[in-house]
Amino acid sequence: MEANRFGPILLIPIEIKWILPAKFKGLSQTCITRAESAGSIPARRVRRLFSFQRHLLSSRLLRGAPHLNPLHILDEDYCGQAKCMLEKVGSWNFDIFLFDRLTNGNSLVFLTFNLLNQYGLIELFQLDMVKLRRFLVLVQEDYHNQNPYHNAVHAADVTQAMHCYLREPKLAQSLTSFDILLGLLAAATHDLDHPGVNQPFLIKTNHYLAALYRNTSVLENHHWRSAVGLLRETELFSNLPAEDSLSIERQLGSLILATDISRQNEYLSRFRTHLDENDLCLGNASHRHFVLQMALKCADICNPCRPWELSKQWSEKVTEEFFHQGDIEKKHKLEISPLCDSEANTIASVQIGFMTYVVEPLFAEWARFSDTRLSQTMLGHLGLNKASWSAMEPEASGSSEEGESEPGRKQGSKRCLF
Repeated sequence: MEANRFGPILLIPIEIKWILPAKFKGLSQTCITRAESAGSIPARRVRRLFSFQRHLLSSRLLRGAPHLNPLHILDEDYCGQAKCMLEKVGSWNFDIFLFDRLTNGNSLVFLTFNLLNQYGLIELFQLDMVKLRRFLVLVQEDYHNQNPYHNAVHAADVTQAMHCYLREPKLAQSLTSFDILLGLLAAATHDLDHPGVNQPFLIKTNHYLAALYRNTSVLENHHWRSAVGLLRETELFSNLPAEDSLSIERQLGSLILATDISRQNEYLSRFRTHLDENDLCLGNASHRHFVLQMALKCADICNPCRPWELSKQWSEKVTEEFFHQGDIEKKHKLEISPLCDSEANTIASVQIGFMTYVVEPLFAEWARFSDTRLSQTMLGHLGLNKASWSAMEPEASGSSEEGESEPGRKQGSKRCLF
């Protein structure tokens, strides 16, 4: 592949020229002609490249994501403020929304790179800086900015939360560098290419992803496979033995698949049993991996445990995404998914149910495990935030309307749509 001063020249297949901006069209035919005449590139390899780039370019261009490098040169004042924030990246009060603004919408790239460097993983795993930067840019591009909640800022927030958990004494003393690398990569990619709707929606609309993954952990499987695709495309681990690269891909999948909310009780019961029997041994690789799974699960749904100013913003965003799905279901006369009906639910009711039936049980067990100031801080914020939402709910004590709505609300919360 040739390169000019703007970077690599992509070979663009004729089949997708119709979707390309005009400035690409002249370049595409030149590249194709050059590829056809170059005897050094086997025809089969060119066809494979065309097939991949047909998917790559069409998916990004059709959803409005720019293919050009999104890392713009920032104003020096902004760079200074962002750098100052990164010095406190281990704080539970870290404002990811402010950091995203200071980095011109590149919070996931800057934060993940900073953490990988902070842990010494770039040097330890011999990660090529150019490949790493390209990988992180592609990861950020493959999150959909039009999603109110499941976007790159959420991924950055989860990555920052994972960093906080990795620094907890029990984990910091036991985790290997390999574990830390997996934890950070899983957090950064755990919702990659999220469509903004939940698994039941994909199943009932006969979406191709539901068929591909046989209605099982549909989104999580897609996030994992998408992450593996970018790892291979960028050859990020080309300096590692092949078996190590494959191990990273497999364990990355195990971590991301653990975020499937439909398997919440399965993981929580196993975690509770380990704690009851006091048999978690972090010297055991499989036990460390399980704790990483639980840490990622906590990081994924930690919004209700953040300070109110941050938690409230996340609550509004996730509910907006739920209600948007409900509007689509109404439009196409589909059964409206739990929590997605804006006429039957409020932000407060959705959050109270989610906190009660999903967040509180998980973080109570995490506090038993970690037994640190951070775990108590999270539970404290959770209680205060729940009280704040409860105060916003219209009081209908003793009315028949409340009696009818509570069971439905409880059921909807158990079928959380994250």
